[in-house]
Amino acid sequence: MRRSCVFALALLAVISVPTVNFSQGGQMETSRGVAGGGVSVPGWTGKIDAKEEAAGMSFNSAKLEKLAKDGNDLHVITGPAVTYWNPANKASGDYTVKATFKEPKYMNLNSHPHPYGLVIAGNDLGTDQQSYLYCAAYGTGNFIVRGFGPAPFQMNGPRGSADPAVNKAAAVGEPVTQEIAISVKSDKVECAINNKVVASYDKSALVTAGKVKSTDGVYGIRFAHNTEGFVTGLKITKP
Repeated sequence: MRRSCVFALALLAVISVPTVNFSQGGQMETSRGVAGGGVSVPGWTGKIDAKEEAAGMSFNSAKLEKLAKDGNDLHVITGPAVTYWNPANKASGDYTVKATFKEPKYMNLNSHPHPYGLVIAGNDLGTDQQSYLYCAAYGTGNFIVRGFGPAPFQMNGPRGSADPAVNKAAAVGEPVTQEIAISVKSDKVECAINNKVVASYDKSALVTAGKVKSTDGVYGIRFAHNTEGFVTGLKITKP
């Protein structure tokens, strides 16, 4: 009986532990639930990060994430960090994927800045072998270039980089907008924010062991945890 009680208490302790996320600056924050959550955009799906799945969270829980249409925009509200995509959205060869991201009320769901941006080169998405690259902006003037291959990797350091091209929110609760584009051009991959190239890499530095399988693949969007935003004009162009 004593052994059964100890096991039950231990199980309860595990179930009761909230999911805690660490920001770039090492700050802790628990992923929130999302009222009226779920994916209501036809053809779209997604995946939350593995560390949050390991904590018992699931993308299929409608209370954790929201992806909906708002006019011509995609409206995103996250609990855990998530990547969304439509498998029909594929890119190959030389191309540019771009979209405009608006955070209507900067940091309205979080205690510190969180990023959002574009995903390209998606392969085996939704599996434990997925690989993709993303470029994301903060309302602080910083940006990050990272990916999964399938383990996470960083291209511009653990804290990202600052660039004058990245827009800054005037204050908490104020709107901030970023236009983000990722281009594959011959042997280069570039990220541009608000029409300025902020990062450029040789393709060989990305298509390699532990990083992306190919620059050909599905494109989509990515939002960090506890973040709300609108995505407008997601499209691909060819040279």
